[in-house]
Amino acid sequence: MRKVIVSLLVCAALVGISIAEDVAATEESGIGLDVTFDFNSKYVWRGQNLVDDWVFQPGASTMFGDLTLGIWGNMDMTSQNDESGNFTEVDYYADYSAALTDGIGYSVGFIYYAFPQGSNDTQEVYGGLSFDTFLSPSVTWYYDCDEVNGSYVSFALEHSIELPEGTPFGIDLGLNVGWADSNYNEYYWGVDDSAFNDLTLSVELPIAIGGWSLTPSVSYVTLLDSDIKASDAYDSKSDYVYAGISLGTSF
Repeated sequence: MRKVIVSLLVCAALVGISIAEDVAATEESGIGLDVTFDFNSKYVWRGQNLVDDWVFQPGASTMFGDLTLGIWGNMDMTSQNDESGNFTEVDYYADYSAALTDGIGYSVGFIYYAFPQGSNDTQEVYGGLSFDTFLSPSVTWYYDCDEVNGSYVSFALEHSIELPEGTPFGIDLGLNVGWADSNYNEYYWGVDDSAFNDLTLSVELPIAIGGWSLTPSVSYVTLLDSDIKASDAYDSKSDYVYAGISLGTSF
């Protein structure tokens, strides 16, 4: 608990000045609430195939101006890990995202990863930049300041395809490449070396239904580093394809 309090104070220090400057705008915009209910045929996180079967992943977040506080969970839906019907992970997070300059945004935040079924809890702080230009590039650095003391960096591109007016769905494309340092890879993969770990390609088809968004998706994940591919820390495979469907709304 002491580590959680310390990390929360660090996160508060990172975002405090920006929040103070944003109070006037917050009072006008009020508080928002988002909820999501996701079903995925696998749970793959940063190239790690954590659950090789269907999972239910609900989430809720509340926005206070540019500050977001949220909770997210993973529930196994089959007996693949002998945890059917149990929440194997619950994440708590705080994020502050705003404009840095015209066309450049920034985010800072904190994530606490809780594992109710016995694994060691851990926590990360992060910071990122996003660019309002072609393919919407972004880069986010995550630092695990608890169990791992290591870094993971995400490089992402996104693109939405414009469809003829009246088309009932959209098409969103995503690409993500992850790099990690030796501490991170030693902890998660047993590989004492920094490397570009994983590549993810995704296609989403958002459909607006009343005040809700229904989004089917397909993702392809592959491991990039030969030593990590050879690691059996999570799965002997290095390529995964999985499907998902997300239902969400905002209040």
